[in-house]
Amino acid sequence: MRVDLFDFDLPADRIALRPASPRDSARLLLLAGDRIEDHIVSELPDLLRAGDCLVFNDTRVIPAQLEGRRGDAKIGATLHKREGPRDWIAFVRNAKRVRIGDRIDFGEGVGATAAARHDDGSILLSFEGDEPVELLLERAGRMPLPPYIAGKRPADARDRDDYQTMFAREKGAVAAPTAALHFTPDLIAALDARGIGHATLTLHVGAGTFLPVKADDTAEHRMHAEWGRIDAATADRLNAVRQNGGRLIAVGTTSLRLIESAADEDGLIRPFEGDTAIFITPGYRFRGIDGLLTNFHLPRSTLFMLVSALMGLDRMQAAYAHAIAGGYRFYSYGDASLLLP
Repeated sequence: MRVDLFDFDLPADRIALRPASPRDSARLLLLAGDRIEDHIVSELPDLLRAGDCLVFNDTRVIPAQLEGRRGDAKIGATLHKREGPRDWIAFVRNAKRVRIGDRIDFGEGVGATAAARHDDGSILLSFEGDEPVELLLERAGRMPLPPYIAGKRPADARDRDDYQTMFAREKGAVAAPTAALHFTPDLIAALDARGIGHATLTLHVGAGTFLPVKADDTAEHRMHAEWGRIDAATADRLNAVRQNGGRLIAVGTTSLRLIESAADEDGLIRPFEGDTAIFITPGYRFRGIDGLLTNFHLPRSTLFMLVSALMGLDRMQAAYAHAIAGGYRFYSYGDASLLLP
């Protein structure tokens, strides 16, 4: 499909620079069948059914943004995907000043060697020393805010909490599964009281999620792989929900992509551990999920293509026009939508 079909105009003032407070006071746009309704996230227990199950991503964002020097050249690095105990693929700013074998000094006693260069321009960084890389990043790294926020303000101490979900446990993401930022313990308790369950899986979100689609046709775009895991007990539980008549509602496109990667042709979710580069565009047949709670996405992005595959492109264009006209806040710190095809 032509990428320009997924374009739309978004006023700059619709981009949220801070999350709603409290988190579950964010607005929620419901699309269900022919209905389009305005709600608040805290009303979610009234919008789902007993027996439904929300599926969250329990990845934890690491401070994966680094600033350093190679000689007199300033070098910026955003870690993207772990390749080994001390090796990370990174998108590098000023990469032309980095040759294979060069050492980059990131300060605070943290250094890495450029070990390889990939076709997409990313560089494999091999970190020095014996300390776990996560500890090195805690010293020298910053939270990797999305470029549409970082371009308007620097990351600060608030983002250390704001950019983590209440489910964040497994360290390894360089971008938050932002739909889950709206959830609070009180909201989960209210959902539990209505018989609406929840489960967790792990997908370490990479910085590739923010890369623009440069191709003119979706067939020419290549997704970056991300590592994920659904253990056997979780797979069994998710399958039982559907067998008992409940719906699986993915919280975030990351949860959806991993479930769809693990689901077979009959919709049975299998245990999964490894990389996925699934790219979902209109025409895709969803097998593992029955709905999606997600934020509002970038024009021409793979994520807007995904929600258009779920609900229909014309429907999503109309829904986004409604959201823009109604003052909804967009992107990582913005409002949410509940999509029930």
